[in-house]
Amino acid sequence: MERVLRTAAGSAVVVFSASTCCMCHAVKRLFRSMGVSPAVHELDQDPRGAELEWALARLLGSTAAAAAANGGPPTLPVVFIGGKLVGAMDRVMAAHINGSLVPLLKEAGALWL
Repeated sequence: MERVLRTAAGSAVVVFSASTCCMCHAVKRLFRSMGVSPAVHELDQDPRGAELEWALARLLGSTAAAAAANGGPPTLPVVFIGGKLVGAMDRVMAAHINGSLVPLLKEAGALWL
């Protein structure tokens, strides 16, 4: 858990991802299309990736942690902006659609316009 939080605080936008995940690809593409360069951590390429994904599931809440423990749907991508947990793909897209994503990115210093 400590490693996740330390990594999340290291950049304005941090995406914990899996290189083969289509939802992860979509969220990374969304940020890049907005002119944001997120720090991306591909957990499937990290020897401790499964441990980090478990910690992320715990941060997302009991439902995600229970699903991960039972081999359920992956919790990735998980996004942090300004060191704060935004959440998984559903939360990022909801913030984009309702207009709250751009102010978060500006506040974190990831977007200047």
